[in-house]
Amino acid sequence: MSLRSREKRRLPVLVLPGLLAMCVACITSTIGVGKETPKPEQSAGANISPKREPGEENPGGNATTRKSIHTRDAFSHASNGIGFEGEANFKVGNAIFRKLWVSAPASTKSSDGLGPLFNSRSCQSCHFKDGRGHPPAANYPDDTAESMLLRLSIPPETDAQKKLLAEHRVNAINEPTYGGQLQDFAIQGHDSEGHIHVTYEDVPVTLDDGSTRTLRKPAYTITDLKYGPLHPKTMLSPRIAPPMIGLGLIEAVPEAQIRANTDADDKNGDGISGRANEVWSLEAERPMIGRFGWKAGVPSIREQSAGAFSGDMGLSTPIVTEPSGDCTQAQAFCRNAPNGNTERDGGFEVGPILFDLVTFYAQNLAVPPRRNMDDANVTKGKAIFHELGCASCHTPSFTTGKVDGQPHLSNQRIWPYTDMLLHDMGDGLADNRPEGMATGQEWRTPSPVGHWFD
Repeated sequence: MSLRSREKRRLPVLVLPGLLAMCVACITSTIGVGKETPKPEQSAGANISPKREPGEENPGGNATTRKSIHTRDAFSHASNGIGFEGEANFKVGNAIFRKLWVSAPASTKSSDGLGPLFNSRSCQSCHFKDGRGHPPAANYPDDTAESMLLRLSIPPETDAQKKLLAEHRVNAINEPTYGGQLQDFAIQGHDSEGHIHVTYEDVPVTLDDGSTRTLRKPAYTITDLKYGPLHPKTMLSPRIAPPMIGLGLIEAVPEAQIRANTDADDKNGDGISGRANEVWSLEAERPMIGRFGWKAGVPSIREQSAGAFSGDMGLSTPIVTEPSGDCTQAQAFCRNAPNGNTERDGGFEVGPILFDLVTFYAQNLAVPPRRNMDDANVTKGKAIFHELGCASCHTPSFTTGKVDGQPHLSNQRIWPYTDMLLHDMGDGLADNRPEGMATGQEWRTPSPVGHWFD
């Protein structure tokens, strides 16, 4: 197919909230969408048998749940083999994950310090039943965007800001008044920052067989700004809360295995140029490979959890210690508000014990087993998946390394179907907002594991 004919047939795959590109590589190879186009004959997975491989029925290895998946709690089971003590810690972590935080001061101990600005009062409110979030059904005040937020940043303007980015010490330069994300809720006596407003444009698409489909192209703005105008160069990017299952296994994949799949310049000629996002680890105090977030902007579950406590709920932790969360220097009233830091919790709002328990919980939300693997259509779909080169980005399998104190997550062959790398998805999926080394057109390959429950 010529470049000109590809352009004529380009399907405008759009930045829809929560979009999972189950295999954008498959789409690009057949109808020419996106920038990276795998060559099926050179795909890393092209020669894999469509028949069942040993262990493939358990995407999380031996940690795959053995409990019922035919319930609303299919994503809320603990890792298999977690043990009695581990299960007890998991249940306490679940209680913290579900806890509704309140503003300080309050009579409830270890539960106050919310905000002053926030997106949600609990982890569960965004990751309902430990699954993914969703865009609002309508704009405020008819609905709220509790499980979707807007990231905010500006291009670097000073040499100091450029140095921070070059050294990977920050992923982006926050908007100077509103910070790194828009908080659309506030505690009593404070104003929320504003509200997400989404409009959609219907875009008709003609497929190769002549049939027509319609995609919705979203546009994002902010209404009711309470702290003055945004910086004129502000970049907005929507984020839907992702599912929580299997995160501990993703974290346990040795860095060398991820780096082995990088090919920034497409030296192997397969049409794919995946690369790792190098991001700053607050705990290790050095750059590390990013694994979590839509653009692989976070290196560990602990730091992902700390960032969510701070940005989404305005809570301090041993990693992100500021009790006013994402409040900026321009929001002095917010920064000077009472907080929930207590000696009881080590001088934080989410103390070390609570923080370790909720991290353990996030590490051990089990992956459900595969279903209908021997169905003829499933087998045929797997063959097509590999023939089209989808596995060039959605790497089927890894083997985890040793996880201290968690043997059930260690040395497991898992099937996450992601390479955890950044790929240029083209103009149609671009948010035009860099994050770390990720450009405005690059996204981390999402894992489709669990999406057959949708």
